Amino acid sequence: MAKLGIYKYFSFMFLVITLLISIFTLFGLFGGSANPVHETAMAMIVYVLPLLLIGNIVMLVYWLVRLRWKWAIIPTITLLCCIPYIGTIFRIGLFNPDETDEPGLKIATYNVALFGREMTGFKAEDILSEMLKERVDILCIQEFMPNSGNKNNIAKYKKRFGHMAKGHDDMMVFSRYPIKTTGDIDFGPRTNDSGMWADISVQGQTFRVFNVHLETTGINRTFYQAAKQEMKGHHVEENALIRAIYDNYTLGMVNRAVQANIVAHEMRESPYPIILCGDFNDVPYSYVYNLMKGDLVDGFKECGSGFMYTMRGKKKIRIDYIFHDKSLTGEKYYKGDINYSDHYPVFMKIAL
Repeated sequence: MAKLGIYKYFSFMFLVITLLISIFTLFGLFGGSANPVHETAMAMIVYVLPLLLIGNIVMLVYWLVRLRWKWAIIPTITLLCCIPYIGTIFRIGLFNPDETDEPGLKIATYNVALFGREMTGFKAEDILSEMLKERVDILCIQEFMPNSGNKNNIAKYKKRFGHMAKGHDDMMVFSRYPIKTTGDIDFGPRTNDSGMWADISVQGQTFRVFNVHLETTGINRTFYQAAKQEMKGHHVEENALIRAIYDNYTLGMVNRAVQANIVAHEMRESPYPIILCGDFNDVPYSYVYNLMKGDLVDGFKECGSGFMYTMRGKKKIRIDYIFHDKSLTGEKYYKGDINYSDHYPVFMKIAL
């Protein structure tokens, strides 16, 4: 009897865990509609969706091994609800056609991280060579550094592309096609981030290309500030560091939400089909992702394949995007393997 009681107790506990994981997963899926300005806790669940997915898979395997089919239904239904989310980070793409030689528009977006502040111009030139090798027609760059030592990166890139538009500070758009007009998107005086747009004439069609860079998470900045205090001999308590990380992270969420609203308003005013590129500093299915995408098409979900992440190193997350107007058709979407930044460049070919 004692063994039976223990057995029932553990079964009940695993059922409770299964239900909790399922509930939090469903909340996470709806968290992308929660504005962090007003519903911070709800919006934050989106960021742990990958862990919740793993939890559902573990619970599904557990109940299948136990042959408890009725309880296995809970994680199964939850995982089926997650299919649209999974499609934003992983796509089988078995039937994707290879990139053709047919006429098309090749777009690239890349946060170059100021070329690592490298002074010889080597990184800037090597990145340019890679873009030319990929036959990029329109290149959107965030954190562009105009000069490397005595070398002018702007002149070098413009010479190879032919046309350019400069936004606020470190935002640039280079194009093989004529740029008709441009505009800045100002996020206010309290941030270094910004956006821009350029109306580009491509074979008789005009597209408004948006290039945006939204607020960072603030985590790296928090660790940097803590390290500076430690170097000065000041002890930083673990609880204080955790609070600072949380405060900066939630502040970053709120700032990105405000900035995304500004960009969304600018896009609604566009008289031309839109192509949106940039570093959103936010994950798929988040409030920012959903707001920026709006009625646009996520290029990766349309014609990408494999596991998509755009941050190098241990952070296997997707924060760089290319979206486009529904009137356009994507042909190929992929990231490039260039190690000159903490980001990977993202490429997309749009059929014309």
